[in-house]
Amino acid sequence: MAWRSTARGSLPAWLRIPRSNAAAPGIVSNVNLLEAIGNTPLIRLERIDRGLPVPIYGKCEHLNPGGSVKDRIAKSIVLDAESRGVLKPGATLIEATAGNTGMGLALVAAVRGYRLVCVMPQKMSVDKRRALKALGAEVVITDNAPPDSAENFQHVAKRLAAEHGYFLTQQFENPANVAAHEHGTGEEIWQQLSGNMGAFVAGAGTGGTISGVGACLKRHRPGVRIVLADPLGSRLTGWVKTGELGEDGSYLVEGIGGSAIPINLHRTVIDDAIQVSDEESFAMARRLIAEEGMLVGGSAGTNVAAAVKLARSGSVDGPIVTVLCDLWDRYQSQPWLSE
Repeated sequence: MAWRSTARGSLPAWLRIPRSNAAAPGIVSNVNLLEAIGNTPLIRLERIDRGLPVPIYGKCEHLNPGGSVKDRIAKSIVLDAESRGVLKPGATLIEATAGNTGMGLALVAAVRGYRLVCVMPQKMSVDKRRALKALGAEVVITDNAPPDSAENFQHVAKRLAAEHGYFLTQQFENPANVAAHEHGTGEEIWQQLSGNMGAFVAGAGTGGTISGVGACLKRHRPGVRIVLADPLGSRLTGWVKTGELGEDGSYLVEGIGGSAIPINLHRTVIDDAIQVSDEESFAMARRLIAEEGMLVGGSAGTNVAAAVKLARSGSVDGPIVTVLCDLWDRYQSQPWLSE
């Protein structure tokens, strides 16, 4: 099926930023930094996929201005709220984040003139905390509490929002998250491969990336396979495969997996799930850095390791696309990288 571009007028209003001046081809207009979010390269991982029956491509989301795929949803959520009149000038944003959404929100807040509070669980890297503070965000650290605990980072963010009148951006529930990927990331991938693809593989933190991209690709080609890359210890694999949450366990990979189902994770577009251990994830991340020159974090390793497993299975007829989620700079102090 030939690729058909989405008409500009059909995009959600908050994904369109008017350009106040003309820019030469290939040069970003100087309106603001938000225009530089998205349109990331799709690059074949030629050493990683050597000997495999189908090629593997990485969507280089680590090359967004804030260094991660979450720049897209930060922009989408804030501009959507502004367009609906629920976010007022000078407001304070608050989000429960593993770090990357906080980074994206910090950039958007700087451009649009908001304060930002980020609530993070203890397990997230010190590098992320330092970066957020350097960007002017207030960082609140919580215990690594389960979803049913009042001290879980998501519940703490909701409580602080209610107590102080902050605007809760709610990345785990906000539909503007999924829309950013359905109308942005997914369409970009479809265009970049001219519709020639067999599968899309991604992990799920909020669920927005795999749900949005999956919906887009399924609309263009119903037979494309959408596969969840899930850390070993996450309960989401069981849910995808059987409808029931799987066995709970611990894992070190940051930002993906979970023991509860986010509202933005849509099972209807997901065909299968592949589990990846911490050891496999971190080994693959190191390979991506050393062999492909991709300066990425551990969740990119999870995604690519799952893509390799899928390719080896021989069940996919066509290229596999996965997501290189974020930059390595936020993991420099973590043992898997520092040692």
